[in-house]
Amino acid sequence: EISHKGKIVDINPQFTTVEIISQSACSSCHASGLCGVSEYSKKAIQVPTDPFKGYAPGDEVEVMLKQSMGVKAVWISYAIPLIILLILVLSLSPFLKNELLVGLISIGGVALYYLGVFLFRDNLAKEYVFYIKSE
Repeated sequence: EISHKGKIVDINPQFTTVEIISQSACSSCHASGLCGVSEYSKKAIQVPTDPFKGYAPGDEVEVMLKQSMGVKAVWISYAIPLIILLILVLSLSPFLKNELLVGLISIGGVALYYLGVFLFRDNLAKEYVFYIKSE
């Protein structure tokens, strides 16, 4: 399971909003304050509210996601677009002698893929359900 520590910022009957801090890998380095490369950002995640838990805003919690969903997200966002790009470049190169045109068509194919992901984002969001780990 993939877990992130966070703080509850809002609770309503449908969703509990948890704010997590996403950190880069080098943020744990002892020189991260001097380097300036380490970065972190706050993200709000909505978790279905469990009415039987006594959570309150300000509580520190651990938000969990199944690891298989993380692997699926990597495929959707990185692997499949790379495969589309490679297939288009390798299949169009023998037929089109203009490399610029091959590159533009390939990037356009990846852009169409991301447009499809954007249009079906609500369906994808239903599959990625976070939950708060019971302690």
